[in-house]
Amino acid sequence: MEKLTISTSSITIGTLYNLSQVISRAPNWKAALDEIVVKVRPYFIFDNLVVYLSNRTNNNLDVFYAKATGRGQKGEADVAWGEELAHLHQVSDNHQTILQEPSKDEVKDRLERPYLLGIPLNLTQEYLGTIVFIRFGGPAFTESDKKLGEFISYLIGFLVERQNVKYEQELLQAQHQQIQIREDFLSNISHEFRSPLGFIKGYTTTLLRQDTSWDQTTQQEFLKIIDREADRLQELIDNLLDSARLQSGQLQMRYDLVRLEAVINDVIARARQNNPSLVVKFIVKTTLSPARGDPFRLAQVFENLIGNAIKYAPGSDILITIEQEKNGVVISFQDNGPGIPEKYVPFLFDRFFRVPDQSPNVHGTGLGLYICKQIINAHNGQITVHSETPHGTTFKIHLPYNR
Repeated sequence: MEKLTISTSSITIGTLYNLSQVISRAPNWKAALDEIVVKVRPYFIFDNLVVYLSNRTNNNLDVFYAKATGRGQKGEADVAWGEELAHLHQVSDNHQTILQEPSKDEVKDRLERPYLLGIPLNLTQEYLGTIVFIRFGGPAFTESDKKLGEFISYLIGFLVERQNVKYEQELLQAQHQQIQIREDFLSNISHEFRSPLGFIKGYTTTLLRQDTSWDQTTQQEFLKIIDREADRLQELIDNLLDSARLQSGQLQMRYDLVRLEAVINDVIARARQNNPSLVVKFIVKTTLSPARGDPFRLAQVFENLIGNAIKYAPGSDILITIEQEKNGVVISFQDNGPGIPEKYVPFLFDRFFRVPDQSPNVHGTGLGLYICKQIINAHNGQITVHSETPHGTTFKIHLPYNR
């Protein structure tokens, strides 16, 4: 088999081919580079290897990969890594391989006598970066070392280019997903606005008809529907405004000492007024100290969690518990509804996300839990969710005392 002869040994074409296969087999770029180093070093001796990539935003060179394999391992923090050769753009400006040898001065420490081989990463016409091989104390790099180094540079350039393509693909996919989410949101929010507006317009027009008269009971029933749908419309608008303010960091919190059990009792009372058949069990497990927070925004979170249980677990009892721990308070909201499929749980707090499998009769914008999470984050707290189908869903909020 044909061989490529170098100063220290020889490497077969088969080995070179195996090196090229490393790129396609490795799970990630670091694993690929680690394997290249292992396979090459028996034929091509170097102490340090550094890959510098061109940063397009500031026109600098950033370290992409660095490996100390030989003498440099003992003094890794102090030895040369080819910064001068790379950062002075000797390689990048000329797009040519450069050999740099130490001066002839009498220096006993090998680590102070680096031999450098700098090679540009040019898979196409575009300059991607520089790879630097370093030997401490010699021997000097030969012409055959240079050729093998350039082949390794080609492989790494291919790896970098593949990594760039993968990044661009992921970026495009993320952008496409965001566009799709926004389109779905616009479609959904249009429907959400039309529904209460339709009720308000329809019942108002009915009450104003001149060709008929309505008894007092019917009028009150129609007005209650109009009032309910107006509240729903107001809630939609408030959620949109809160979401925009949270995203821009402009939602103001008014912190004060808060008795959380009192806030929760008020929220439960309001929920029962609108849902007379609602069963909520509230347990305060320990004596609570007042917490510091925004009572209005915390009540907004609690209302949203109870409202979600009413919508997505209709007919289920709701269990709310609160207890004081060493560093704060833990509040739990649990229902016995159908639960949420596991694949959707990680996305529940994402802006505009709604579980696709929900009934079309269940209204929502996908903003409620996003707003809840942002409010709890503003309190330096944490909100989590655990759900099992068909055994219900539990939201837990941890609010620290020291904020």
